Amino acid sequence: MNDDEQRLGSAADRARWRRYLADERAEAAVYRELAARREGEEREILLALAAAEGRHEAHWLSLLGDDDDGLPRADLRTRMLGALARRFGSIFVLALAQRAEARSPYASDPDATAAMAADERIHGEVVRGLAARGRRRLAGTFRAAVFGANDGLVSNLALVLGIGATGVPAPVVLFTGIAGLLAGALSMGAGEYVSVRSQRELLEASAPDPTTGEALVDLDIDANELALVYRARGMSEEESREHAALVVARVQAAGRQLETDALAVAAHDDDGVGTGLSAAVSSFAFFASGALVPVLPWIFGLSGTTAVVTATVLVGIALLATGAIVGLLSGASPLKRALRQLGIGLGAAAVTYLLGLAFGTTLG
Repeated sequence: MNDDEQRLGSAADRARWRRYLADERAEAAVYRELAARREGEEREILLALAAAEGRHEAHWLSLLGDDDDGLPRADLRTRMLGALARRFGSIFVLALAQRAEARSPYASDPDATAAMAADERIHGEVVRGLAARGRRRLAGTFRAAVFGANDGLVSNLALVLGIGATGVPAPVVLFTGIAGLLAGALSMGAGEYVSVRSQRELLEASAPDPTTGEALVDLDIDANELALVYRARGMSEEESREHAALVVARVQAAGRQLETDALAVAAHDDDGVGTGLSAAVSSFAFFASGALVPVLPWIFGLSGTTAVVTATVLVGIALLATGAIVGLLSGASPLKRALRQLGIGLGAAAVTYLLGLAFGTTLG
């Protein structure tokens, strides 16, 4: 091998460098696509990540002697990320990008610099932080949707399989499944309504009494007990005294109660609680959507073993989907989460099916 060949690397080295170059360009494009769908600080962070991938790209291009002809396609995972980023730009893409950054080969590649390997590890944490913002924004709705639908899938599958295994006619299984759907959905809706209303009532009980503000104008500015209110609401002793003196001074200078409730230092924030009715409707809908799936075979006229197998397969697919979504959003392996969800759901259904068989044998 002559000096030029040694400097430019072997054929295997150059093939690897070309693959890295293609991947870096694709990853930078993903971050730019995501940035185009955001604004403010998140946009700046994503563009900075794209610029960092550009520095890595320049490293591999330099090793190739600026020869980027005949580059291979980026790996399938990165291409999928790009397609998702162009169409959705959602938390799912960030969660996938987080996993992609964690699998960087640079730490063990002799041609990658230590700085590049460190960059990739830091990029993973940056993307994790951005993904965490999205997770917090959809945490409540997502939790209600996944757990509501999952409860409907598992509980109604267990119900119809257990009843079906006893050997009763198909119409009985169908109406049992519909009854289970309605009973479970109504129970979920009612429970969510009571939960949310109770939470709002607890928050309202902690809100200051608006009529108490009328006493502020007559308080002694040098020895007023408003400071005790602020201490009870979480302020330190010194902060409460200073804040109380300022509030009383403002009130007395105005000669009337201020429009802003001066007592509400640690005012509660119930914007994220929602209304009881909307929460109840959402819970009803999520549970019912899951509980409908295992009943579909009987709705379309199937019966016996065919209906049981079809219901199990449909619910299994739905459980795999919800498990994979949980895995994506949590940054964990979608496959592992999907299989876990499938195992738990079908395991519960299998128990009731076996009990149904036992009861059917006994009754027969």
